[in-house]
Amino acid sequence: MSTAPDSPMKVLVYSDDASTRAQIRLALGRRPAADLPLIEYVECATQPAAVTRLDEGDIDVMIVDAEARPAGGLGVCRQAKDEVYDCPPVLAIIARRDDGWLATWSRADKVISLPLDPMAAANAVAELMRWRTANRLPAL
Repeated sequence: MSTAPDSPMKVLVYSDDASTRAQIRLALGRRPAADLPLIEYVECATQPAAVTRLDEGDIDVMIVDAEARPAGGLGVCRQAKDEVYDCPPVLAIIARRDDGWLATWSRADKVISLPLDPMAAANAVAELMRWRTANRLPAL
């Protein structure tokens, strides 16, 4: 049995709604899987704050709320995929299954829908954390 690495991974949670951000943190907990490091949460309530934080380059996974206002999470995801060097993988949380096509347009790596299922959320983030660990580009 392998042990999880010591260094935490940074997960950016973007939503204008503090209760949505809290719900995401609660669903994921401190570690989504035993083989992964702890999560260090970085919360952003606005699109400019999320972009600034992504530009710093130390985010490992981003979670976006498609219902965020005024800038929806799917638009923020699309912008990040277009503009951020070595963009972290993104989990999009959508309110309606019919919005799945928008998540595809945004280039989100994983999509889950509300109501938030803690197991589905933890499994999705764990997959993205593993992918990020295996595929991180070297620093410039």
